[in-house]
Amino acid sequence: MPKPRIYVTRMLPERGLNVIKQHFDAEVWPEYAPPPKSTIIEKARNCDALASLLSDKIDAEVFNAAPKLKIVSQLAVGFDNIDIPEATKHGIYVTNTPEVLTDTTADFAWALLMALARRVVEADRYVRGGQWKVAWHPAMFTGRDIYNATIGIVGAGRIGYAVAKRAKGFNMKILFYDVIPRPEMEKELGAKKVDLDTLLRESDFVTIHVPLMKETHHLINADRLRLMKKTAYLINNARGPVIDEKALYDALKQGRIAGAGLDVFEQESTPIDNPLLKLDNIVVAPHISSASLETRSKMSEMVADNLVAFFQGKQPPNLVNPDVMKVKPLSKLF
Repeated sequence: MPKPRIYVTRMLPERGLNVIKQHFDAEVWPEYAPPPKSTIIEKARNCDALASLLSDKIDAEVFNAAPKLKIVSQLAVGFDNIDIPEATKHGIYVTNTPEVLTDTTADFAWALLMALARRVVEADRYVRGGQWKVAWHPAMFTGRDIYNATIGIVGAGRIGYAVAKRAKGFNMKILFYDVIPRPEMEKELGAKKVDLDTLLRESDFVTIHVPLMKETHHLINADRLRLMKKTAYLINNARGPVIDEKALYDALKQGRIAGAGLDVFEQESTPIDNPLLKLDNIVVAPHISSASLETRSKMSEMVADNLVAFFQGKQPPNLVNPDVMKVKPLSKLF
């Protein structure tokens, strides 16, 4: 019996890719940059499966061109790049890689927060640029204390909860905002649920951990940035479009907030002429919050596990569109 055919849109870590190659007739896009959408469409025409990343736009155009396609296995927690209703309509199963990157991503939110508060990146440039002429001065690169400060967590799911756990170690007052009740945040961590405006007014550090959807697009806009303290910092390693970048630039430029740490942008990769990159009170990274060797290896393994389970006629462990089982039950696929 021939192996199912799969197109893998990037060279995944070996732990998962080796499993895929063992079970599938696999073709892997070899370049560092993502394949053009036209290439994905072309390759998907004769494939049973796709392994995708967040930067791949997987929509009706892809599904309509791929009559044999049965599953899209994504290496990411988020899946806003995939048109889920269209996938379901076409009877195509979609999976993701949740939970495995929770702690790694929470760690990186803290890396951004601490780098901002203690001006680590500015100080690094100062030393490397040959500007360090005086050994020590009491006013040299003074930053903000984290210990005993107030942190506001926007989105108290798995990652938001993990960020809050770390905040306990800094004896911080923890505020959170979420549209879903999160009693564990209050009971286990002593956090206080507040509305978003209150959170923005009272927090010294605001961290964003919401998914990207219609309701969260530009959730942090000019009006909400005006609510923040002038001494407050904003951290986002969720999704770029949750923040209105133009409004954020204006707030940073005018000193209406103290700084920002961004691992995500409205456009990725962000262009070199993005005005945010010219500011000193911002720390940026290229969407690397989950980029630890162990986590990325586990993610690739989950991609493979989802695929193998599906082609064994089992429900994939991380199915994001369970309604697809009504459209095309597994019993009719295998």
